[in-house]
Amino acid sequence: MPQTWGWGLVAVFLLVVGVLLALRALRRYRANAYRRQALVELNGIEPRVLDPQTRHDAMGDLAEMLKRVALVAWKREEVATLSGAAWIDFLKRHCEAGDISALQPLLDGDEYRNGSGLRGIPDALCKTVVSSARLWIRRHHVSA
Repeated sequence: MPQTWGWGLVAVFLLVVGVLLALRALRRYRANAYRRQALVELNGIEPRVLDPQTRHDAMGDLAEMLKRVALVAWKREEVATLSGAAWIDFLKRHCEAGDISALQPLLDGDEYRNGSGLRGIPDALCKTVVSSARLWIRRHHVSA
């Protein structure tokens, strides 16, 4: 009989640990809903970025989407005023892995003034920009 109680306690302990792990996974899944939504939106923007006719507007949408993702993850005061080099530095600081320097032509600030900086971007670089944006969305880390 004593062995049965011990195994019962082990079973209760494992059940509690399992429930806690499931709750933690659910909380993480809900907390990352903005990432999943941004990746779906990026999938819609990508073909427009790759098409030279719609590239300018799509790049603007991509830059806006990255800012919205950051505004969800960090305090508005910390992110909203960032632009140009400060914005690029922020993105680089908060990416856990990978090189996102391809985002620099998109976010350097010139494209917001007249868009001329985006007209001459080669197709290969556009693919890299989209890949870098996808990488940042997936791998940015938010300090607690």
